[in-house]
Amino acid sequence: MSVTLRPVTAADSDRLLAWRNSPAVSAYMYTDHLIGPEEHARWLAGALTASDRRYWIIEDDGAPVGLANLVNIDLTRRRCEWAYYLGEASVRGRGVGAAVELLVLDYVFGTLKLNKLWCEVLLENEGVWKLHQSFGFEREALYRQHVFKAGRFQDVVGLGLLAADWEKARPACAERLAQKGYGPSELTLIAEERG
Repeated sequence: MSVTLRPVTAADSDRLLAWRNSPAVSAYMYTDHLIGPEEHARWLAGALTASDRRYWIIEDDGAPVGLANLVNIDLTRRRCEWAYYLGEASVRGRGVGAAVELLVLDYVFGTLKLNKLWCEVLLENEGVWKLHQSFGFEREALYRQHVFKAGRFQDVVGLGLLAADWEKARPACAERLAQKGYGPSELTLIAEERG
């Protein structure tokens, strides 16, 4: 068992578009519409070139299974936002998401030396925001009726994690992952630095 995060390439385009439009992923995105090829091409061009973003394909034992990203990377204010999804249903519930979480948090606080990482999660996506909390994230906000999708307004949870909190939480998180078979030698993040 291994989890690797490798930089997204143009060759990933078709797979990413299929994932983004799949009901299992789009149910937790902020939008409802079917993403067309032109819109997707614009998004991918930004993902591949913008200096304030990082996008990785999540691989489980070498097979592409999802996407992780950082956006709004601000090295001056030392913060950024993040999200991920597992596009392949077969890997959900096996600890892959927790492995992604550890890899990204180590990159944000260890490599980039940022002070804060934050995210927004639909309130009904309870499994994800509880996973974040198990890694030390604090619930900082409840954005009531923040997103309109599926014909109704939905609440969003705002979560944040500080570098000092991650330093305290990391040993227990790494131990939980190791018990699931994801030790340091099974986890890899391939960084692609942009100017």
